[in-house]
Amino acid sequence: MLAQNRPHSLTNYHDFWITRPLKTTVRTHLSSMPSLKSVAVLIALVAIYCNWPQPPLSDRLQKWKSSGKNFKFKDFNIFYKDSLGQGQSAANRVVLILHGFPSSTFDWYKMWDGLASHFGRVIAPDFIGFGLSDKPKGHSYTMFEQADIVESLLAKLGVQQVHILAHDMGDTVAQELIARQNALIKSKKKSSLKILSVCLTNGGILPETLEIRFTQKLMLNPWIAPIGTRVTNRLIFRKAFGEVFGERTQPTMDEFEDHWALMRWNDGNLIAHDQIQYLPQRYANRDKWVGALQETKIPLHLIYGPADPINPPNTFLKRYKMLMPNSGVTELSDHISHYPQLEDPDSVFQAYVGFMHSLKIN
Repeated sequence: MLAQNRPHSLTNYHDFWITRPLKTTVRTHLSSMPSLKSVAVLIALVAIYCNWPQPPLSDRLQKWKSSGKNFKFKDFNIFYKDSLGQGQSAANRVVLILHGFPSSTFDWYKMWDGLASHFGRVIAPDFIGFGLSDKPKGHSYTMFEQADIVESLLAKLGVQQVHILAHDMGDTVAQELIARQNALIKSKKKSSLKILSVCLTNGGILPETLEIRFTQKLMLNPWIAPIGTRVTNRLIFRKAFGEVFGERTQPTMDEFEDHWALMRWNDGNLIAHDQIQYLPQRYANRDKWVGALQETKIPLHLIYGPADPINPPNTFLKRYKMLMPNSGVTELSDHISHYPQLEDPDSVFQAYVGFMHSLKIN
């Protein structure tokens, strides 16, 4: 009986000892694997665990929110801050702040009072999809629309001249606004908005030198992003956010919680894939936006944290100085990274005041 079960040829040997056991093993493993429905339920439960309940706004954020206003852009509510300075409110002393990704105007909270007391007026919107503004799902988020929002807000407020202070994604919006002003000057058309100066801080001004982070690559993937955004919790956010700060200038736990709460506001964490489309837009419009800085007669300045892993000094800063000889540059201490306004607000403030002083704006 045993002999009947033994293989009598090489083919039979392979089938008896290898193929049949392998098929049996595969069938066993497949039968023991959870169904797609089970996996979907598991992901849903993890997503609920990671995202419920929505974190409340801290007292500091509640105060920030109550000191701002909303205006309508199309059908969307856009949050903005607008503070009159304590000194003379001259029309040529209005500072417009443009924030970066993935945060909001709250990035500038450490500098806000100083700017408001030093200049005539400080205005800062939360771009659509960010901070305390509406965050529509399935929306096409573009730098062109963000620039439209800025122009609409300033028109509503009756502001015709501004000095721009920008960071990260806000740098790109500033570049688009500069490009529009350049085009109007060339065509000899009248503009309703005049940009008097532009001060950029760390950001992807030159796409060719960008070091895109691993988490950003995941968010750009249309298959991974929907799952990743739903299972991301405050610990994952804290790690990713902390990586773009210097080792000695990490946010406090309260600051981490505030930025996390603002990102979660209006389910903003669920639209990360849509928000981050500004990155491919930078590459697609590289010549226009970099060319805008090269062509403009607007006074330019860069305040730069050299420990930035996204815009390293050996590539970004070197090339920026080569391409923008018309721009001034302030290099901060070696340990300051991608968020200089949060990591070293005093130095950024002094550098900005110095730049404005050079324009006879004080």
